[in-house]
Amino acid sequence: MLPSLAQWLQTLSPEFGFFRVFQYLTFRAVMAALTALLIGLIAGPPVIRRLTALKIGQPIRGYAMETHLSKSGTPTMGGVLVLLAIAIATLLWTDLTNRFVWIVLLVTLGFGAIGWVDDWRKVVNKDPEGMRSREKYFWQSVIGLLAALYLVFSISENSNMRVLELFFNWVRSGFDVNLPPKAGLMVPFFKEISYPLGVLGFVVLTYLVIVGSSNAVNLTDGLDGLAIMPVVMVGSVLGLFAYVTGSAVFSRYLFLPHIAGAGELLIFCASMAGAGLAFLWFNTHPAQVFMGDVGALALGAALGTVAVIVRQEIVLAIMGGIFVVEALSVMLQVSYFKYTKRRYGAGRRILKMAPLHHHFEKSGWKETQVVVRFWIITMLLCLVGLSTLKLR
Repeated sequence: MLPSLAQWLQTLSPEFGFFRVFQYLTFRAVMAALTALLIGLIAGPPVIRRLTALKIGQPIRGYAMETHLSKSGTPTMGGVLVLLAIAIATLLWTDLTNRFVWIVLLVTLGFGAIGWVDDWRKVVNKDPEGMRSREKYFWQSVIGLLAALYLVFSISENSNMRVLELFFNWVRSGFDVNLPPKAGLMVPFFKEISYPLGVLGFVVLTYLVIVGSSNAVNLTDGLDGLAIMPVVMVGSVLGLFAYVTGSAVFSRYLFLPHIAGAGELLIFCASMAGAGLAFLWFNTHPAQVFMGDVGALALGAALGTVAVIVRQEIVLAIMGGIFVVEALSVMLQVSYFKYTKRRYGAGRRILKMAPLHHHFEKSGWKETQVVVRFWIITMLLCLVGLSTLKLR
């Protein structure tokens, strides 16, 4: 919005030439981060008071850690604050004609709406389980598949009309259209190596990345500040990948696919980083507010969507290693418990408690130790992800 306004003012008079600074992507990214940060810090206290007044407190499951019982009643659904800051800052500082910004925003807000319904059922109906898994997974799948069907053709095109044309050509051809190499699965640490996916392969991969990352972040969000800081770090690095991928010069130099328009996602990632840091101000131990599914599901989906657009799905898995391990710990725990229950008549566990962060708590780690150590691991993994820019 503001870049368009600045451009219009420049056309009125040469005196407004200083507004040319709004054309620089890096300047707008910094301003978007600051805008989201200030919105979050200013709106945080009244939002928390409002959530408290509405008695929107986090219910604690009966089988939860004993040390977490004191958190019962802490306001949840604080992710609304994060999404509000991201949306406002992004719309203010981005190019509103950019198709990638809009698809990422829509996916983020769509998954946020699913999380909002889930949280609402928890706090209003006093049901700790919230939205049932099948219902939640259905709506996640709908949004994920729609996003995948759009992105499979928009990666190689510059306009929505061409995307629509390619879609109809794909249908008329009997669902058989070849995609350009940059739509393949990029392998880090190797020059110009990508595996062709085809339309179906791209859609399946994109669906798994978006839905998988959304649920992985949600599973990680179990301790004060545990999920939001890794989201900030991973999102910031993905923003750098978006900047490089959107530049014809940098992408050619670093042997990355050039995705026209992807650079504007730096604005979104900067907004996410600023909003995340503002939320961490209130979410640090002892938390004044919890993010809830409305924030965790949305932010995870946002990371997955950005990673797909910049063709860094594998790098996302590396940098978000904490999210991956947390999700795997739940899957393995549940699968092993069901298997042993069928075979031996009594379920057995691999971990003391899942997700993984609760296992470490059961092992004697304090909550703050788990959180900070997971942050450190994420920071190291993000550095590994950054190294893929040059180590090829």
